[in-house]
Amino acid sequence: MDIDLKDKVPPHNLDAEQAALGALLIDWNALSDVVTSLHSDRFYSFQNQVIYEAMISLFKQNVHGDTLVLINELSKTGKLEQAGGTAYIAGLTDTVPTAANINYYVDIILDCATRRDLIKMSAELKASSFDKSNNSKILLEEAEKKIFTLSDRNETTQVHGMTEIVSRTIEIIEKNYQKKNELTGIPSGIARLDTMTSGFQKSEMIIIGARPSIGKTAFALSMMETIAIDKRIPCGFFSLEMSYQSIGQRLLSQVSRVPSGKIRSGMLSTADFQKLQDAAGKCYNAPLYIVDTPNMQLLDLRSMARRMKVNQGVQIIFIDYIGLISTENPNAPVYESQSEISKSLKALARELEIPRLRMYTHKQFMRALTSAEKKSKKEKEREKAKAKEQEPENAQAEENEREIGEVIANFVPSIIQEKARKFKDKIKEYEKSHSSYKSAYEALDKFNS
Repeated sequence: MDIDLKDKVPPHNLDAEQAALGALLIDWNALSDVVTSLHSDRFYSFQNQVIYEAMISLFKQNVHGDTLVLINELSKTGKLEQAGGTAYIAGLTDTVPTAANINYYVDIILDCATRRDLIKMSAELKASSFDKSNNSKILLEEAEKKIFTLSDRNETTQVHGMTEIVSRTIEIIEKNYQKKNELTGIPSGIARLDTMTSGFQKSEMIIIGARPSIGKTAFALSMMETIAIDKRIPCGFFSLEMSYQSIGQRLLSQVSRVPSGKIRSGMLSTADFQKLQDAAGKCYNAPLYIVDTPNMQLLDLRSMARRMKVNQGVQIIFIDYIGLISTENPNAPVYESQSEISKSLKALARELEIPRLRMYTHKQFMRALTSAEKKSKKEKEREKAKAKEQEPENAQAEENEREIGEVIANFVPSIIQEKARKFKDKIKEYEKSHSSYKSAYEALDKFNS
């Protein structure tokens, strides 16, 4: 059943807003308890927003406020009439007898504000959904992102001033000082790496790069063994290349120290079975969550990562490997796709405030680099022709560059030849007194020929 919302008044509670402001005027110290969660835009009434902004201004100036001080502050800024006038502000303290229930009033204000945000977000999504030019998967990803942001809004400050930054930084330094040698991030299990990084930090994106079949997945699994099995830290793993059964088999082989070849062939001894059973018991309740969807879309990966963060509480995510992630535009050049994926994953790491490790093959890197540096022949010719039409002097500049290149090409070998000649003369000198250098001299002759 459809509900017509055009004539509906957005959720709000003016009594709770006035009670909260009145309680703060009665007990000014209570402002420090609510200032981090209650922002001026959470108030429905504009005049209440103006009053609360004036309170925050006084709080930042370390001024202990009351009704008269607040009225004076609003008068100085010329916002007294916008705030409802002297009579309205003076009557705020009459709406509540005590400041004991300030947190209750704030909860009501935030609840109404969240409902208004949901209504606004729903209207925007509804309008976007009717637009057929919008991709449905992108709309779904945007909806999940907005809901995730909305659920965390009360704990997130949008603008960080230096007062907050310095205070928070000092707190972190004090904690690190008390911990001394303890890691500040998630341990990898590799002592030298943890010493250099102090563990994997929040919002970081770490790349594990190597040639194919070097052991990137095995390296990641060894770290996941430490993180999820030994330390019991919730960990997510996107395996776009191997199935979850293969990952489970390799993990059991690693934990039990039974060769994977023996597990695959079934040539196991009684002792091997015992080791595997012990490893299975150790891994059974480990907070390791694996997604093995092949050729996963970037939007789907971002969406699943958010669900892992909310539902399983993962604190670190591995992706094996980035080359198998698909973007919305399959015809885009490789370097553009890799750039889009990298930016998106880095943004997601900051959004979820967790480290993300992704595997990257050397071949894939070189392919992306080549695609970025080399353009098609037609495009080069087109750009060259356009440059000649617009700037005739480009031809002369290119000729100068070519001549310089020839000079360098002729000059560098001459330097090398001169150094080789001097080196050859030195060998001749040594040869007179050291017959053993004769073989080196002959080898040099062969090399020069």
